[in-house]
Amino acid sequence: MKRLLSFGVVVLVLVALSGCGKKQETEELQPITMESLSTVGSPTQSAPDFKVPETKILTTNVATPVKEVLPLPPAGPYKPTGIEIQTALKNAGFYAGNIDGKIGPKSKKAIEDFQKANGLKADGKVGPKTWEAMSKYSSSVASEPIKR
Repeated sequence: MKRLLSFGVVVLVLVALSGCGKKQETEELQPITMESLSTVGSPTQSAPDFKVPETKILTTNVATPVKEVLPLPPAGPYKPTGIEIQTALKNAGFYAGNIDGKIGPKSKKAIEDFQKANGLKADGKVGPKTWEAMSKYSSSVASEPIKR
């Protein structure tokens, strides 16, 4: 029984392989033109007087290089860096520490003081409203704190 089943599988595989191949055409394929289409179906009709330019479609097997896609900037409001925040606070006279880009307790206290002085919610976080008020001081180089 096993031999018969194995023989049947082999026969099916051979039939499938021999029947699935594409038939070889002896003629080379020619591109279809408008003139050849106009003569198909009625050999007695002639082509119109005007000439249609031939369009040839070329294909290649060469892989096209893919351009590197850069990521888009994040959507939403601009998020300032720690250095920008500390510089703006120092220029505004609220921060006296080193500008190192690390938002620690001194920076948070300076942010809260700045927010209170500008009528903003004093939460110690630089959101869009706080940065809008603070960014006026970010463009110049940090100077000595203003005495208040």
